[in-house]
Amino acid sequence: MTLPPFHLAFPVHDLHAARAFYGGLLGCPEGRSDARWIDYDFFGHQIVAHLSPEAKPRAHTNPVDGHDVPVPHFGAVLPLEEWRALAERLEAAGTAFVIAPTVRFAGEPGEQATMFFLDPSGNALELKAMRDPAKLFAK
Repeated sequence: MTLPPFHLAFPVHDLHAARAFYGGLLGCPEGRSDARWIDYDFFGHQIVAHLSPEAKPRAHTNPVDGHDVPVPHFGAVLPLEEWRALAERLEAAGTAFVIAPTVRFAGEPGEQATMFFLDPSGNALELKAMRDPAKLFAK
């Protein structure tokens, strides 16, 4: 299955902190930038951090497989080995996880490794890896 890249623009309170997080910690290559925004290659997708000093993250969760999942959130589905390497890098960096690296929906068609964490502006991210990538949309 080949999916086209998505585009997401989102607010950040500090571009320097966003650059350190997305470019440094997550290792996302930086694309174009300006004094008020930065493009990133987010695992093959285009995300744009837009400066919005007054932006406040929303604090809402929904229960999913025994965890309180932050809403809204965005992320990517990675190959399992890439997900594991990123989880190890985030753990080594002392990342405060909202939901630590775990497996959910074990034994079901949607079984996946997942982790949730916040960027410096409070935007929630989920990075996951499917046990069987062909079942990403399985019911």
